[in-house]
Order: sequence, then structure tokens, then C-alpha cells
Amino acid sequence: MVVLWRAEWPGLNPTTLHTKATMIKLRLKRFGKKREASFRLVACNSTSRRDGRPLQELGFYNPRTKETRLDTEAIRERLGQGAQPTDIVRTLLERGGLIEKTVRPSVTVGQAKQTAKREAAAKQAAKDAAEAKAAAAAEAEAPAADAEASEG
Repeated sequence: MVVLWRAEWPGLNPTTLHTKATMIKLRLKRFGKKREASFRLVACNSTSRRDGRPLQELGFYNPRTKETRLDTEAIRERLGQGAQPTDIVRTLLERGGLIEKTVRPSVTVGQAKQTAKREAAAKQAAKDAAEAKAAAAAEAEAPAADAEASEG
């Protein structure tokens, strides 16, 4: 039986094993007892597992007691390097004052359809009003032209 080391696998170049650039995510890593979860705020590769080995631990969050501890200097450094926070981490960072609050639309599919219908109805009403105004102007000009023709 022949055992191949990772670098000896066919079609695998040992110099490019770990050179692929991956995006760094700031996300929560779960720990604690069953039904009593606590989370660590970590920086990790976007392709790694949720509870996998992080690149760096940046803070702590307990959702039951709402306790939050953040290493602000390290978080700012990671954000400066281009790390992307998940939605929940973004909310925690906004509460901590590390990033500006962003207005994220909470639009559902049904709300989007209703908004589109309202916009279409408003456009149609504006079009109808413009046509009515043009018709009224044409009627006002027609009697004036008839009056001039009967006088002359």
C-alpha cells in the first residue's frame, strides 16, 4: 500500500496549498452548556466552521445577560484590514460605537409588491391628471378661437 503525503497528491502543487486568499469574517463562535449558549466574537476565514479555530478572539457576548466585552483596538485593526462582520456582529459593533449605524431596509416580498403597486398607481394618476389638464386647456382654447371667428 502506497501512502501519499499531501504534497505528493497528483495535480497538487505544494507551493500553492495555502496561498489562496480568503475573506476574513467577524462572527460569533458558540460555547457554553446546552440551552445556555454564550458567544465569543472571533476573526476567522469565511470558509472555516462556525466553532473552528479562529485567527483571533476579539470579544465576548452573552445573549441572556446582554453582557458584551469588545477588544476595540483589535476590532478596528481587523476592520481596517477589510474584515466583514456578520449581521449580528454588525449590530453588536453598532451598539458598542465601533461602526456607524447603517439603515438596513427590512422589506419583505409582500411589502415590495405593495410598494411597486402604489408607485404604479401614483404614476398612472399623474398621467391621468396631465391628460385632463391638457384636455381642459384645449377646451379653453377652442371657445376662444370660435369667439374670434364669429367676431371677425
